[in-house]
Amino acid sequence: MSDQDGTFHWQTLDRDLNRLSRLEAATMYASRPLIGVGLSLLFMAVAALSAGLIVGEAPGGLFVIVAAAFGAYMALNIGANDVANNMGPAVGARALSMAGAIAIAATCESAGALIAGGDVVDTISKGIVAPGSLSDGRVFVVAMLAALLSAALWVNLATFIGAPVSTTHAVVGGVMGAGIAAAGLGAVSWPTMGAIAASWVISPVLGGLIAAVMLAFVKWKVIYVEDKISAARRWVPVLIGLMAAAFSSYLALKGLSHVAEIDLGTALAVGAALGLTCGVAAVPLIRWQSRGLENRNRSLKVLFRLPLVISAALLSFAHGANDVANAVGPLAAIVYAQETGGSATEVAIPVWVMVIGAAGISVGLVLFGPKLIEMVGSQITKLNPMRAYCVALSAATTVIAASWLGLPVSSTHIAVGGVFGVGFFREWHAERRARQLADSRPPARRIPAEERRRRKLVRRSHFLTIAAAWIVTVPAAALLSALCFWGLSLVSG
Repeated sequence: MSDQDGTFHWQTLDRDLNRLSRLEAATMYASRPLIGVGLSLLFMAVAALSAGLIVGEAPGGLFVIVAAAFGAYMALNIGANDVANNMGPAVGARALSMAGAIAIAATCESAGALIAGGDVVDTISKGIVAPGSLSDGRVFVVAMLAALLSAALWVNLATFIGAPVSTTHAVVGGVMGAGIAAAGLGAVSWPTMGAIAASWVISPVLGGLIAAVMLAFVKWKVIYVEDKISAARRWVPVLIGLMAAAFSSYLALKGLSHVAEIDLGTALAVGAALGLTCGVAAVPLIRWQSRGLENRNRSLKVLFRLPLVISAALLSFAHGANDVANAVGPLAAIVYAQETGGSATEVAIPVWVMVIGAAGISVGLVLFGPKLIEMVGSQITKLNPMRAYCVALSAATTVIAASWLGLPVSSTHIAVGGVFGVGFFREWHAERRARQLADSRPPARRIPAEERRRRKLVRRSHFLTIAAAWIVTVPAAALLSALCFWGLSLVSG
């Protein structure tokens, strides 16, 4: 065989091996979602088996086992969808890698759920359904099962299409639909539903406005000054103190209130004290970090990375403390109903139920969270540490402002609204600067107005998809819940 022939055969073999490698990579890529589904089913089976071992042969034990599987399914979906709102901006700003974000979020979500998740939850979510309308124990259990399953199905669908939705609203819709199916329209508290519908508008608008105002402050006090480093040394400690104050108050209201009785005034006092302490402590830290930095915008990103990472971790802790009830509240209610034979407006959460919720959120985050984290962090608008910091600060301050005003808000809508607020502010600011430059340039070098309008900094397709998902979450979950209620009623005989 000649060298030429040998070379030909080796090249042919290389091409064949390359094709096999690409085929193997494609197979692994296609099978990756199936691995996640398999592990999710395994987690649900473990949750159901654990519930079976705990309840044993007690009357109604089968309902508890099924409810444990549904609760695990809901917790998985909360981890896959909701956690993106906390970690997406930090990942999009490259302050955290995807792996680092998942590790921090899983740890903080679990800690928040187990440490401050609360010993008591409302079983009829936010007073949606009058307790008397579901006084029959069996009807109550089937309604809670339907609410849990329908909410999980809707959040799963929203995650699949890439839309961050409020899991709280999904549970509210599930409870409402089951209540209507069980006892008619009169069972629902419509004024409460009206307040929740108002939050669809209030939450994202308020979050977006606060994030835009914060970004405007950073631009005009730090970025658009001649000596950026000196300005950063002056204002970044103030912003860190503000962040510490906001998050301390936020954690007190949303997380630690489950452990101790804390009113808004006390939370604000605690926040002010910790904010002042952290702001003073940040002065030497920022001065040390800024040594040798060039007087340019890229240097400023270094000073915002650590506060952004800390804020993402604190948001995850508060989210785990607050939203774990969405997964385990109906499950705890079913356990209570099977033990006592009746229903209650509030019940204590058994430890094993809380563990299912905390573990499910972390497992769902690890298996399915990256898709939504990437979408929130980089596909709506381009984020850097300063912009992402404004989003995180907006999430905390908006919750505090809403609590002070007595407005029902969604943390999901606030965080995503903050991302949109930053993006739309960037569009407005870019257009404003373009007009100013156009006025100072000769006509031949001016950018036409049509071209300026075409250069959007917020992806409209994501905006429309997310807005539509928010609007239909409650009615869609309610419809699914009514169907689930009738189906489960038939199955349970």
